Amino acid sequence: MNTAFVIFNRMTVLDFIDMYDPLTRLKSMQIMPDFEWNVCSFTTNVVDDKGLRIAPSIAGESLSGYDLIVVPGGFSTRTLQHDNAFLDWLRSAKPVTLKASVCTGSLLLGAAGFLKDKRATTHPNAFQELRPYCAHVVDDRVVDGGGVITARGVTASIDL
Repeated sequence: MNTAFVIFNRMTVLDFIDMYDPLTRLKSMQIMPDFEWNVCSFTTNVVDDKGLRIAPSIAGESLSGYDLIVVPGGFSTRTLQHDNAFLDWLRSAKPVTLKASVCTGSLLLGAAGFLKDKRATTHPNAFQELRPYCAHVVDDRVVDGGGVITARGVTASIDL
């Protein structure tokens, strides 16, 4: 399985790490020896919401060749959900079989069109923002929308 961990400026790094660490252990613990990943970003420089710099392994390249994309949340999702260049890059993941997000990362999946006609969740403070992007906002910790899995707040990322 080839996975793209999507990162972006002003993301919540715990959303990213809480998914990155358990998933990459699939390989290190020999549970899924063929598990491969890249840390992908639209830009070459990424700084989280507290100033931590994280270097992507791939920047600006299509996400179409992955089996799974994982999208964290963060305050910048409020801006990125309206950033056409970023959304066009994220839409390159259209052929990806499985898409996952935690917290307000679902706003990005929704704005890219991946939640249309699906059930989804996000941080409770963003339920209203998510409504236009999906069929139904669900107040559950994790929602499997069929090909897209969304998790509520930062602590739900490990459950995801």
